Amino acid sequence: MTFNDIFKSSFLENITSVSIFDMAIALLLAFGIGLFIFLVYKKTYQGVMYSSSFGTTLVALTMITTVVILAVTSNVVLSLGMVGALSIVRFRTAIKEPLDIAFLFWSIAVGIVLAAGMIPLAVIGSVIIGVILLVFVNKKSHCNPYIVVLPGADSSSEKRAVDFLANKVQKCIVKSKTAEKGSIELNFEIRMKNDNTDFINELSEMNGIHSAVLVSYNGEYMG
Repeated sequence: MTFNDIFKSSFLENITSVSIFDMAIALLLAFGIGLFIFLVYKKTYQGVMYSSSFGTTLVALTMITTVVILAVTSNVVLSLGMVGALSIVRFRTAIKEPLDIAFLFWSIAVGIVLAAGMIPLAVIGSVIIGVILLVFVNKKSHCNPYIVVLPGADSSSEKRAVDFLANKVQKCIVKSKTAEKGSIELNFEIRMKNDNTDFINELSEMNGIHSAVLVSYNGEYMG
């Protein structure tokens, strides 16, 4: 073995496998599209507690995926090793909102497409997806479900409240009923005809009704 053989290494040969210019362009595009995904997520979020860290994760995930795919496409042997390395990774974070899964997959897909060199597909596809999400998620509808909570005194007040709601709303379904001595509590799922909520004021003033509460409802009722 000669002195030169000691410094021969396939590791050093891989330095130029991906050019600096290609890496810079791919990462800049990944950052830009990832930031766009983050802004769309922020505008379309409808959960209870907004998490800024999840939005930052979308940007980071786009860039990380781009780096990984750039490395994989430059070396077939590395791609096989990457499969084995990633197979031991386990994610334990629970996804609370179903739409969050779409944003995660969107970020990963953009990273893969950018690293593959399909820049128009990544840019135009992201714009179309973002516009569709902004239109459909933020679309306001009078048919959104609501929950009405009615504590009442007796069955007669219950009947009056049900008849009143049936005439004032588009749809009314009893979701639960709690009966105690001297009091009854009813939970209705309703679909309103318009944005007018004055019928709740009228309900609270009916004889035998202690109060009336209108609550926004996401439709994920278990029971």
